[in-house]
Amino acid sequence: MLNARNRFMHMKLKPAFKDKKLVVFDLDGTLTPSKAPIRRDMVQALGRLLQEKKVAVIGGGKYDQFLRQFVGKAKFSNDLLPQLHLFPTSASAYYRWRKGWERIYAHELPVATKKAIMSAFAEVFKGQRYKHPKKIYGPLIEDRGTQISFSAVGQKAPLPVKTRWNKNNNRLRARFTKILEKKLPGLSVRMGGLTTIDITRKGIDKAYGIRQITKALGISRRDMLFVGDAIYPGGNDYAVVRAGVDYVKVAGPDDTKKVIRFLLGKS
Repeated sequence: MLNARNRFMHMKLKPAFKDKKLVVFDLDGTLTPSKAPIRRDMVQALGRLLQEKKVAVIGGGKYDQFLRQFVGKAKFSNDLLPQLHLFPTSASAYYRWRKGWERIYAHELPVATKKAIMSAFAEVFKGQRYKHPKKIYGPLIEDRGTQISFSAVGQKAPLPVKTRWNKNNNRLRARFTKILEKKLPGLSVRMGGLTTIDITRKGIDKAYGIRQITKALGISRRDMLFVGDAIYPGGNDYAVVRAGVDYVKVAGPDDTKKVIRFLLGKS
């Protein structure tokens, strides 16, 4: 029997997907390796897709990270940028191109809420007798304005380090997430990437992003397709399943390029 995670690993590409008006992508693990710059071949694939469809990208990183990792590296032409919509920090903020990147909304966390989140993390670590790795790459906990994010080996850890930590500790991260959900019932707590736990205002997740896309662009959910690597219960992409959007689960950027080729009628 397939476990809960593996049940979502074998979605087939359907011919009807080629008619979708908008494609929504996760960022880390889908368009790029975790926090790594987008590759030139992915830029070329997305450029061709933007000529035919609208594209939205929803990820856990903050807006500045989107610029460094994705948009600033891609350098799409100005005639394509109006087709692209950015939803950083798990869709708690939204940016679109209007002669420059314009912020449409940002749901900032109040100072008191941020303090409560920090206290909850400290209580969880102490209660679980958790010892942080000896070598940390950057801050363990980052205030992203609209989101607080804990990254177990630091915000700037290289991909091999994060992959190794995830392999050995992902069940522990899932346990931390469940405990935090109980300690912070008025907030949304979810796992992101390989080592991260993201906390936003209640109800702010990728399903919320889907609703904002519908509201802003007038595109119905049946005309959207979501592509992500964490579409399983507990994964930060799973909210799109509850939102009722068609989706394709990928194992990484190479799979994502195959999906784009399919949507463009190349395979």
